[in-house]
Amino acid sequence: MFLIVGYLIILAASLGTYAIHGSLAALWVPNEYAAIVGLALGAFVASNDLKTIKATLGALPSLFKGSKYNKTAYVDLLAMLFEVLAKVRKEGLMSIENDVENPHDSPIFGKYPSIAGDHHVLEFITDYLRMMVGGNLNALEIENLMDMEIETHHHEAEVPGHAMARSADGLPAFGIVVAVMGVVNVMGSVGEPPPVLGKMIGGALVGTFLGILVSYGFVSPVASLLEQKAQEGSKIYQVIKVVLLASMSGYAPQVAVEFGRKVLFSKDRPSFVELEGELKARKGR
Repeated sequence: MFLIVGYLIILAASLGTYAIHGSLAALWVPNEYAAIVGLALGAFVASNDLKTIKATLGALPSLFKGSKYNKTAYVDLLAMLFEVLAKVRKEGLMSIENDVENPHDSPIFGKYPSIAGDHHVLEFITDYLRMMVGGNLNALEIENLMDMEIETHHHEAEVPGHAMARSADGLPAFGIVVAVMGVVNVMGSVGEPPPVLGKMIGGALVGTFLGILVSYGFVSPVASLLEQKAQEGSKIYQVIKVVLLASMSGYAPQVAVEFGRKVLFSKDRPSFVELEGELKARKGR
């Protein structure tokens, strides 16, 4: 939503102010637009492999959706982890073996569709719970493994943002290329009347204008938003990590989920009283 609002402001500020003292028709040079788009797309395809291209195209629709990682989602996550760890504390680690092996049939995970529906998050949780069920664990080694997995996930999540940022960096240069091509065309028409030459030179400069505007006004914001989405998507794994490590270190489920609550961003973090109330309410269901 804000991306569209920002685009409208950019267009109003650039085209609107130009329209006050000039004709917008002078900016309509289809050949320049086609050249810029073609150069940008060609460079994007040439500089990225198929996996990166697919990841970038797949990530773009998320820019028009609100974040799924909000306070409600994190309360669900902490409540679910609390329920799992409470069952372990009461009945032993083997009691969650079926939940871990068949999470989509688990009565615990089934209560939290927003978490269970996220394949990567659910897999992260069940993989480490499976290790806990499997036997003796060294908490330090598990923490290092979790850190490496989270780093790998974050690196993959940042790929679309980096790809778009590189595209944004190249657009001003492509604008110059298009402008130079226009100037070369003008040099071949030096015998034309001044009004004709002026129009041709103006058309050539549209390439520079377009390259800079599209780069900083349209593609760079997309790259920035994709990077923000990647940052948001990594926090949930950090929460899971500290909760499970706290449990492995011997802390009670209530204390373990408090560890997770404390690492959340302030805008997404429920208060201690809010979380405690949610856990009590859900325990009674």
